[in-house]
Amino acid sequence: MSDSDDQAYAGTAEGQGPVRVDEELARHLENKREELFEEFEIRDEFPPAVLSEAEARASDPEGDIEAELEERRDLRDLTTWTTDPADAQDFDDAISVEKTDDGYRLWVHIADVTHYVTPETAMWEEALERGNTVYLPGYTIHMLPPILAETVCSLVPNEDRLAHTVEMHVDGETLSHESIDIYKSVIHSDARQTYNDCEDRLEDPDAPLHEENHLAYELAEKLHEQRKEDGSLVLNPKRDRAHTIIEECMLKANKAVTHTLQWDMGVEAMFRVHPQP
Repeated sequence: MSDSDDQAYAGTAEGQGPVRVDEELARHLENKREELFEEFEIRDEFPPAVLSEAEARASDPEGDIEAELEERRDLRDLTTWTTDPADAQDFDDAISVEKTDDGYRLWVHIADVTHYVTPETAMWEEALERGNTVYLPGYTIHMLPPILAETVCSLVPNEDRLAHTVEMHVDGETLSHESIDIYKSVIHSDARQTYNDCEDRLEDPDAPLHEENHLAYELAEKLHEQRKEDGSLVLNPKRDRAHTIIEECMLKANKAVTHTLQWDMGVEAMFRVHPQP
């Protein structure tokens, strides 16, 4: 093994430098990974029928989007961005935020996987069987074939993508939902930023997306403080601003969807509420 081969980056995690892994340790890690696959019956490879379907569904993304435009809300002119770890391979959520006269308008966009993976297909059955994407240090086993997960189902920058959007008007004082609108959309991500990028842009007034990140954090900080006052258990009080933005925006969207299902559509739902520690 050459010097270049036995250099490994610790999952390329931000804030961590390169480490040296000797050949024996590398073999041990690979063997442990294989043991995990066997123990939990995790399949790395996709069946040929699944790969064939995925290639066909990802063959004409522009045509798919053009055909969907009349049935979806066109948000491509809305400033939108993703925030993920440095080593992320697919980007399945994005946000947009604007200030209003009495609060904030927040959009949370989720990649529309269901447009490409439909019932009674090999991809659908495979996704049901897998259940989730498996993340291991330096290794990922996708729930969806990579040609989908890393292309048409990933909200990559500078490309039009199909999404599900939760649009919320949030009161600036009470932080309650003044309005909730959930719909299918077409979005265009303006940037893919890492958590470190977000922190840097919050500090630099001249950086791209400085104002947008600053506004998102202004809202997220208020939401976070309100949750703490309501008794939320905060396990990591030193969470950085970038993670706080994404966590609070996703929580707000989840609550909006639950509210819509339960009160507007009559679907019974449960909240899991932990007792006081």
